[in-house]
Amino acid sequence: MRAIGYFRESPLRDRSLAQQNKAFLEFCAREGYEAASTFVDSAGSNGHAPGFRQLVTYLRAQDTTVVVVVPSFDALGSDLRDAVRHYFQLEGLGVRVAPMSGSSDIAGDIVTAWNAQDASTNIGDRVRAAMRRKAVKGEVLGRPPYGYKVGSRRRLELIPEEAVVIRYIYRLYLTEGLGIRLIARRLNEEALKTRRGGNWSMVSIRDILRNRVYLGTYSRFGVKVPGSHTALVSTDDFRAVQDRLSARRTSSAPRVASQFLLSGIAHCGYCGNKLIGVSRKQAWKRQSGERVSNSYRYYQCESRTNQSVCSYHTRRADDLEAQTRARLAELFASGHGFPHDTDHDAVAADQEHDRDRLRARLKALDRRLDGYVDAAAKGRLAKEKMHALSVTAAADRLAIEDAVEAAERRGSERTDATKRKSAREGDVARLLETWDQLAFAERHAGLRETIGAITVTDDDITIALRA
Repeated sequence: MRAIGYFRESPLRDRSLAQQNKAFLEFCAREGYEAASTFVDSAGSNGHAPGFRQLVTYLRAQDTTVVVVVPSFDALGSDLRDAVRHYFQLEGLGVRVAPMSGSSDIAGDIVTAWNAQDASTNIGDRVRAAMRRKAVKGEVLGRPPYGYKVGSRRRLELIPEEAVVIRYIYRLYLTEGLGIRLIARRLNEEALKTRRGGNWSMVSIRDILRNRVYLGTYSRFGVKVPGSHTALVSTDDFRAVQDRLSARRTSSAPRVASQFLLSGIAHCGYCGNKLIGVSRKQAWKRQSGERVSNSYRYYQCESRTNQSVCSYHTRRADDLEAQTRARLAELFASGHGFPHDTDHDAVAADQEHDRDRLRARLKALDRRLDGYVDAAAKGRLAKEKMHALSVTAAADRLAIEDAVEAAERRGSERTDATKRKSAREGDVARLLETWDQLAFAERHAGLRETIGAITVTDDDITIALRA
């Protein structure tokens, strides 16, 4: 088996690069590996790791099994989170990581290192401590919930017209027996708007039914202050609502979200709202007595799903995604690809918006990774489950990193519209040619970089390409 060495150069490390390389060659000879190549990064690179990116590019080009050898697990990154992210990204590429330190349980090492972190040095913790001190006094932090405003002494005070709606929601759920979806429909049909003037959704109704603030208890940062403001719901009614909500749960197992390729870019052709992916599982008994089941995945208008407005417009996920792929191929085959740019300032602004969106997604994926490892460190998640979830999130992050690089490259080429147009159309051609070989995150990122919006009707779609 071929082995690839990955080292980090830093005066803080015990061994120099030459010593690390010597240890790598000795490790390969001892384990029977063929030393193929090495990659190096500086530990003081502020999160930038060009050597690791080069390693990833190299690994993707290999058609044989390789192993990545590192001095120790923590050498994979400039800090613990960086090392965790890089480890799971390598695992997502199907590559085994072999620490020369001899550890065979890297997932266990991650959990141990996570628990050993000194959280007191984190400035975020100090900020949260200051916020807790304010919360103890019952002072409002952030935006007040629906039904209240920030009044004197920064305490919550009632907004009469909103308080009426809160009591109405609880009465519809508890006394009239309406479900969350039907409550949202009732409020929307009666033209009762949210604070921002929008329609009510299932999410907003559920949040209100679960919020203990309506008991008169202010709760933030782990601090609870009972009787800090006027209650809108009695304790008995609130408990009855929670009992009913809990009874509707069919399983206590954590849900694994299904991935939908067109999330964020597919829109309803009738109301303009986004389409969201929905998964359903049905089971039935045949005449023979055999029990069978099947899973169904489809896109449905969010207005219908969460707000009970718009009509029942759905499309099977596989069919809509295949139609999008075919229509995209038709567009570029017929020469109707990306238009030439005429307003360079507008293009530059649009590209910067894309980069900001991608950076936000990177941060969101980092939070997901942190959450999985933290849950495992606290015993709330099995190491095996943490490993599987983290590999998926890290693979998604790697795809977004690729998209960021592509966006940066296009930004540097924006002075030459023809060159940029040709490069982007080349990216689309590669996306379509390698579609079946690409991981989900890579296809999703490629579509997000290509398509501004897909307008979907019951039997057709219209694709608007990004500028």
